[in-house]
Amino acid sequence: MLARSHAYDAPVLTGGWRGRALVLVLCVLVAGCAQRPDAAAPVTLVFKHAKILGPSDPVPALLREFERRHPGVRVQAESLSWNSDDQHQFFVINLEGRGATFDVMMLDVVWVAEFARAGWLLDLSPWVTRAELEPHFPSTIAPATWNGRVWAMPWLMNVGILYYRADLLGKYGLTPPRTWEALVDQVVRVRAAERNPRLDGVLWQGRQYEGLTVNALEAIWANGGRMFGADGTVFPEEERAAGGLAFLRALIVSGVSPSWVTAADEELSRRHFGDGRAIFLRNWPYAMDLFQAAGSPVRGRVGMAPLPGRVGGAVSAASSGGAHLGVNRRTRHPELAVALVRFLAEAEAQKTMTVGGALNPTRMALYHDRDVVRVHPDFPLVHDLMLRARPRPVTPAYLMLSTTLQPEFSAALVGVKSPRQAIEHARLRLSYLLEGLR
Repeated sequence: MLARSHAYDAPVLTGGWRGRALVLVLCVLVAGCAQRPDAAAPVTLVFKHAKILGPSDPVPALLREFERRHPGVRVQAESLSWNSDDQHQFFVINLEGRGATFDVMMLDVVWVAEFARAGWLLDLSPWVTRAELEPHFPSTIAPATWNGRVWAMPWLMNVGILYYRADLLGKYGLTPPRTWEALVDQVVRVRAAERNPRLDGVLWQGRQYEGLTVNALEAIWANGGRMFGADGTVFPEEERAAGGLAFLRALIVSGVSPSWVTAADEELSRRHFGDGRAIFLRNWPYAMDLFQAAGSPVRGRVGMAPLPGRVGGAVSAASSGGAHLGVNRRTRHPELAVALVRFLAEAEAQKTMTVGGALNPTRMALYHDRDVVRVHPDFPLVHDLMLRARPRPVTPAYLMLSTTLQPEFSAALVGVKSPRQAIEHARLRLSYLLEGLR
């Protein structure tokens, strides 16, 4: 029953009406509180990244700093295996199934175009300008962009490097070789003088995985070959491509490289060289920190140089690698997820990653930063090597391209096919594959 209060001339509820009104008022209050940002539950962003290798992991401290700058936001870091193939499988399964519960992801540079075309990445173009990308190495910007849009931020970089035993070369008056032929000559000379049957010549990554694609492409580039011509032709300089593979095969047949390089990845070859059992090694920059670590058998005895070219004027070209940061297109918090990506790619954050871990930034200026060079005195040299780096083909079909090439390259290295046959078969298979994707 509705009555009036004479004191306030306002409605007064009695009986059952009073209880119903109380429920109504509580519902309105609860709804009002739920809509107020300051009373909302904290936002959680999930960051999936590869396990950080090195003396320490700077990521947790960086994420706490981001949280400090964004009150009410929590970042949950979840690490994946360091194996690139395992990471790719995880992302594809979760993103394709549309059940992904993460917001930001650390991506191998060769995945960005693939993930963008699949519709899994948030287009960062509304937030990230080309000017914001300019401080990064050019070879990192290329794979961050596709189809005229920005899909990721460059974060960490790699480049193929030739490591050499500076003590052994110095002992015999040798300088780092500029051609592969000179490298072979130096291996023969040093091994003959050392008379150490356990001393190998040059180590590289020949196991059938992405590392083989990288090493084979570097050999082909060094021989003046290309994977694609301007018109899209696969291996337009077929003879030069076959010559690059033939040279890798010759390293094994001659004994300049041990036969087990056909089963070697980065870590297997790095450990063998780090034990003092080889003269040369092709690997990535991360290895130098481990060679210089306390207790390393080769500490103070290793130098770095550009990968050699081939006789005839071909310029050496090392493959670039590394990681970019992307945002899941289905994130519930796009603005905050993009803010986290941009924060981690800033100069200060990359500097923290570089000084605190065995990681290489994508920002060019950091290679001459006084604090960074104090920790990594070889960085000015690495900067020059990074400038010469060459990205692998930027295409959404890169993974299929690489997995198509790997068995052909491997067959040439182990002698199942001639290098000419391997290139011809790879050319036919890739042409058919790419035609079907058009």
